[in-house]
Amino acid sequence: MRIGIDIMGGDYAPKKTLQGTILALKELPKNTTIFLFGKENEILYELKNHNFKPKKLEIIDCSDVISMDEHATKAFRAKPNSSIAKGFEYLAKGKIDGLASAGNTGAMFVGGFYAVKTIPGILRPPLVALVPRENGGVTVLLDVGANADCKPDVLYQFGVLGSLFSQHVCEIKTPKVSLLNLGEEQTKGNLLTQATYTLMKDNPDYTFIGNCEGRDIFNSESDVIVCDGFTGNIVLKEAEGIYAIMKKRGILDDYFKRFNYENYGGTPILGLNKTVIIGHGISNEMAIKNMIILTKDVIEADLANKIKNHFN
Repeated sequence: MRIGIDIMGGDYAPKKTLQGTILALKELPKNTTIFLFGKENEILYELKNHNFKPKKLEIIDCSDVISMDEHATKAFRAKPNSSIAKGFEYLAKGKIDGLASAGNTGAMFVGGFYAVKTIPGILRPPLVALVPRENGGVTVLLDVGANADCKPDVLYQFGVLGSLFSQHVCEIKTPKVSLLNLGEEQTKGNLLTQATYTLMKDNPDYTFIGNCEGRDIFNSESDVIVCDGFTGNIVLKEAEGIYAIMKKRGILDDYFKRFNYENYGGTPILGLNKTVIIGHGISNEMAIKNMIILTKDVIEADLANKIKNHFN
């Protein structure tokens, strides 16, 4: 397995990204090689500080970096030797099996669309988040920020993608899918959710169990909850805010500790021809480690090909 990491991506790169990579190597299969995309002199300096010999590392020297505040499309095209652009070049050519970055999210989407492209039939690739459930499991929430405005057929397809992710990555045999709404009844919600409910009801692609209200997100019977990216991002940021307040007050228990973003590392873009994982910009070494582990899990699940097969 060959995993590519944008070593220059994130607020604390390259120090924390390299520390996370070293931690990940301790948990990855022995046949794993990690490709480090970034400035070689900075990478070697950090590795030397950790007295770490790059046995299972391949360093790809990249002269440029796409910063967080740059225009994604312009920067991706203007900086072909940036760590993100070079990573996508390797991914598109099959030199690596997956690419992860805590850098510029927009540039990662641009790379996904232009370099590895979407799977035929995919309307809008969404971002996925794993929501901890009180019973110990997780719920797949999508979209969480990629598509602020959606049409009913797009939300319907999110149900397909979320169900496939839950089945093959989270290992839920028959995932139950619900639609995030402001009431349980079919007639509740706005025009979008009402029309989407009609599409989802009695569909042949996945097991739809109806609407899910906001108060039930963390204690739902649903394995997958579908919503537009605007709503999903608010839910995700609200959960992060609750966790931050509880941590500050020192009242965390085993369940609420699972709200820590570091535990999940990143989120995949579903519907691309290759595995692409996006991490949080403030990722520390633990978050980077778990982002790499998630990349491994998605590659092992062969999720991109399973999505292709479903739509073919």
